[in-house]
Amino acid sequence: MSFLRWVSEKLSVESLRDLELFGEQAQGSSHRKAHEDSHESLTSLPHWDTMGSFLPNSSSYELLTVIGRGLEDLMTVNLARYHPMGEHVAIRRIDLESCTNDMITYLQGELHVSKLFHHPSILPYKSIFIAENELWVITPFMAYGSARDLISTHFTEGMSELAIACILLGVLKALDYIHHMGYVHRSVKASHVLISADGQVFLSGLRSIFSLIRHGQRARVVHDFPQYSIKVLPWLSPEVLQQNLQGYDFRSDIYSLGITACELANGHVPFKDMPATQMLLEKLNGTVPCLLDTSTIPPEELSLKPSHSGADSGICEGPGACGARHANGEPSSSSNNHPYNRTFSPHFHAFVELCLQRDPQKRPSASTLLSHSFFKQIKRRPSEALPDLLRPVSPISSFQSAQQSDSPSGLASLESSLSHLNVDDWDF
Repeated sequence: MSFLRWVSEKLSVESLRDLELFGEQAQGSSHRKAHEDSHESLTSLPHWDTMGSFLPNSSSYELLTVIGRGLEDLMTVNLARYHPMGEHVAIRRIDLESCTNDMITYLQGELHVSKLFHHPSILPYKSIFIAENELWVITPFMAYGSARDLISTHFTEGMSELAIACILLGVLKALDYIHHMGYVHRSVKASHVLISADGQVFLSGLRSIFSLIRHGQRARVVHDFPQYSIKVLPWLSPEVLQQNLQGYDFRSDIYSLGITACELANGHVPFKDMPATQMLLEKLNGTVPCLLDTSTIPPEELSLKPSHSGADSGICEGPGACGARHANGEPSSSSNNHPYNRTFSPHFHAFVELCLQRDPQKRPSASTLLSHSFFKQIKRRPSEALPDLLRPVSPISSFQSAQQSDSPSGLASLESSLSHLNVDDWDF
């Protein structure tokens, strides 16, 4: 590394130290300009400081075990215990000395937005501070992991319709808030939907968020392509991938929500394992993913033994004649126990179709979707219903043995229980 580049990067790190909780007081921050106009749209809204109760001091946290890595191995995620309250948290530790200027700018934007946002369905950042040469970001520990973790390990053919409704309702509330604030999320997917021990749903993945506010005015469209978006391509809307002069707006998040709904229902992501060019062509040509059930899979396929081909693409081939149907996505016990021999409600199908329309102007807003008939099946508070709907899965909540320094077996047991969490992709 050249001396000039080393000095430049050191200055970028020092500029982080000048930020009040990495907020808007830094002078000369390259990312501040991208967000400064958004403050004008927020002055009339109440602001809650979610970082006031957790001390910005590394000595207040006991690191228990590593639960993930990311950001090109510059980030380590630890499960930790916050001593003053006895609460367990996740700590994202980022080696600032090794970060490039682009990474520093990327992180500044994310942390700046985390200060602006406060909503019960958006993952809160409890504290942000620098410990030696590391940036520490403290967030609550999500004992159920992400929705992606759940379908990867327990619901491999998809969740029940009611569980999906409870999860998507929380995501929609977060998106409605984000869009109202003048931002586009650009990274809605199951791995960014986190679930706490008490059944609360949180949307994370703020790194790719982008402001529509420019010079005090809300721009009609965005033309920026999200950085580091390779992992999120299957969820991106056709207009984001197309990158033409027409641009895109908040409706692109609605498309991603529809893909996420299919992901939760089918147990896998539509367009999976498809080359990026082919996926782009499929989306631009109007190929629409769908829910896999008796109304979208021909009966002759349902009579075959389950396989991981054909219908697993998640792409509709056209409606087939319906066989034995089971409501709300519960699988049938007949027809060789085919996992997709089930029937989702017409409301769920209609919801997904609305989200995945090729023309973004025809997609409803998040606010409109909140009143969709799909959610009327929820008869009690989602946070109360969700733990029951996720059974036999139980939240990771037993940490006692790991806190005994003379109990390596306890720590090994904890690490084993955490091993199914795909923390690298939580993207706090």
